[in-house]
Amino acid sequence: MADDAALHEPDLALHVEDLTVSYHGAPVLWDIDLDIPQGVMAAIVGPNGAGKSTLIKSVLGLVRPIAGHVRLFGLPYRNARRRVGYVPQRSSVDWDFPTTALDVVTMGLYGRLGWFRRPGRREREAAMAALGEVGMQDYADRQISQLSGGQQQRVFIARALVQDADLYFLDEPMAGVDATTERAIVAILRRLRDRGRTVVVVHHDLQTVRSYFDWLVLLNVRIVAQGPVAETYTAANLRQTYGGQIALLEPGDPVPGARPAEPAPTDPRHLETMPRP
Repeated sequence: MADDAALHEPDLALHVEDLTVSYHGAPVLWDIDLDIPQGVMAAIVGPNGAGKSTLIKSVLGLVRPIAGHVRLFGLPYRNARRRVGYVPQRSSVDWDFPTTALDVVTMGLYGRLGWFRRPGRREREAAMAALGEVGMQDYADRQISQLSGGQQQRVFIARALVQDADLYFLDEPMAGVDATTERAIVAILRRLRDRGRTVVVVHHDLQTVRSYFDWLVLLNVRIVAQGPVAETYTAANLRQTYGGQIALLEPGDPVPGARPAEPAPTDPRHLETMPRP
């Protein structure tokens, strides 16, 4: 048997091959082949029940596949985990847990420290710097239950940032936040991308895909299409992913039921509304 730790597709941030996941005998993901290069900001898009969150969890070893394998920078997840940051869905977190924003961010360093070594001054300074990057430094001592939904999301992004990872996975980070927070989150993720990091986002809003992302994965149990947004975001691919309800969707057309698209965070008309880190 081949060495499980041997490099396989090391030039890719994420390589998934023949991945199948089943719940109670029903396939949730089927024969997934996926390649995401380094240094892109990628969206995973698809209808409800398409397996988007399950794909992320399978990559991170939180869900056990029945077939296939995953490589991050050519290595199994257990060998690359320190290079990976993860922001789960906000709805999956117990926000009533009695802890402060600073403590939540500091928890992102436990993988480096180990659970038995207490964080010191250096770790606290790193956590405060991460809170500053998401505009939440003034809320460091605030209980997380007292924060708004958008503020909570920024804190969890700061927890990922403090890990100083090379690859970030975020599961619907823009869900349920206001437009200003959404633009701020996208600006943070773009800065990561511009530093050479890879950002993979489960995203729900087709209207903003083309302005927010440069790489696109269309998923509906199987991979429908993947690649640069300009090549992958087509009416034919969207129709195959979502079905007939957007059969006439072309670039520039509104998505039925979707909110109007927000301008890209770098649009100079909106720079004055962007929170400064």
